[in-house]
Amino acid sequence: MFAVGLTGGIGSGKSTVAECFAALGVPVIDTDVIARQLTEPGSEALDAIRTAFGETVMQPDGTLDRAALRRRVFADAAARHQLEALLHPRIHQAVGQALTALTAPYALIVIPLLVETGSYRDVLSRVLVVDCPEALQIARVMARSGLAPDEVNAILAAQATRAERLAAADDVIVNTASPEALRSEVATLHRRYLAFSTRPSP
Repeated sequence: MFAVGLTGGIGSGKSTVAECFAALGVPVIDTDVIARQLTEPGSEALDAIRTAFGETVMQPDGTLDRAALRRRVFADAAARHQLEALLHPRIHQAVGQALTALTAPYALIVIPLLVETGSYRDVLSRVLVVDCPEALQIARVMARSGLAPDEVNAILAAQATRAERLAAADDVIVNTASPEALRSEVATLHRRYLAFSTRPSP
């Protein structure tokens, strides 16, 4: 299966780009969605998080307090690495299972921490980075989530730098223009990926 890994910093517009590909009929596998599914009440992953981080990251109804966990891991690198060690192997396995179930020419896998984890290279054919200036990222995240500037900056500091993401990219979408321009860029890449996916293997 020809698979494109979509990544970018917080607020860069990954979800919008993924929606554009989905509108063209491309199957989209979102690792954030998988992570939420894996941490539903009663799940093995949620039990592991509860054991590792305690009741302070749990809601009274037994669900994960995602805001509390986010604050914890972005304030403590060791805690973040601990959480990643719990979740990333499970997410990777779920991505592999989802890919094997597809019959489309190619799939898009949304992986926010693609560069940071250094994984998924075994399943990816190309890496697509959604890019925009950091000031625009901060403004977008604050507008949509209500996070304070220091909280957004803590998330940015924990992510790969813009230069590191761009260095890992096979393709780049600069998401600073109109929605129409974005859809046009996606359509061009879609045609390219369809062509790549139908080439015979060497």
